Amino acid sequence: MNSRISKSFWLVALALILCTGLSAQQAIYLRLNEVMTENVDNYQDDYGKHSPWIEIYNDSPGSVDLGGCYLTTDINNPKMYSIPKGDIMTKVKPRQHIIFWADKMPERGTFHLNFTFDPTTSNFLAIFDSNGSTLIDSVTIPPMMADKTWARSEDGKFGVWQVANKVTPSTNNIIKSGNEAVEKFKDNDPNGVGMSITAMMVVFGALCILFFVFKSIGNIAISLSKRNAAKLAGTPVKASPSDATEASGEVMAAIAMALYEYNNEAHDLENTVLTINRVTRNYSPWSSKIYGLRDVPKKN
Repeated sequence: MNSRISKSFWLVALALILCTGLSAQQAIYLRLNEVMTENVDNYQDDYGKHSPWIEIYNDSPGSVDLGGCYLTTDINNPKMYSIPKGDIMTKVKPRQHIIFWADKMPERGTFHLNFTFDPTTSNFLAIFDSNGSTLIDSVTIPPMMADKTWARSEDGKFGVWQVANKVTPSTNNIIKSGNEAVEKFKDNDPNGVGMSITAMMVVFGALCILFFVFKSIGNIAISLSKRNAAKLAGTPVKASPSDATEASGEVMAAIAMALYEYNNEAHDLENTVLTINRVTRNYSPWSSKIYGLRDVPKKN
């Protein structure tokens, strides 16, 4: 009994360790992605206020829950703001963003921090794991103009921090206005000759495919119509080799016996003529009474 309890305890402990390790491993993919230290006439929060904000990006292929992690502006105080656990909105989907408001009003909800920024000086910002000691990501924000952001050149760990040309809260830092493949094709074919030839080849190829499809369907329909007409007229239909089936040994033996009897006239002759012959008996049984009768007298 004790051994079973001990085994169950160690299994539960191992599961907790694995879950904790998996959560920590997922949290390391979080990235500080864009920060606005002075918001005068830009993005508004859910209260309609213009407050400084922080954008965090999930750089992993799986969802990450920020619940339990910490945000801080002081490296010596890593647990300055604890992101509440149990809020479904703190779960960030793969390659997606989440916004926190640095308005120093945590009573307004999960995403309102207990600190703010001074836009006239440099500001330090960091995110720590749920253990309060593992640094996940950090950035030093230089003095910024109003409504400008300090952002990565592209989302995730490979982006270089710089003053953003466009403010992009809750969306990608790089917004492509055109299609790169189309632009390259346009450079290689400025007059559109290649595009025209390609379009005609596509249309011609599609027409050829449709021709062969419809022709095949027509041939099959004609063949079926001829076969049905032959069956209705009583004309035997020539069987194709594919229609032939191999007969069993018993059937072949019966056919061979019938042919043998037919060739050797070893079969019964049958006809539809009914013959009735009178049977005469030259004797009569002892009990027959015809011999005990008198002959009828003859008249002279």
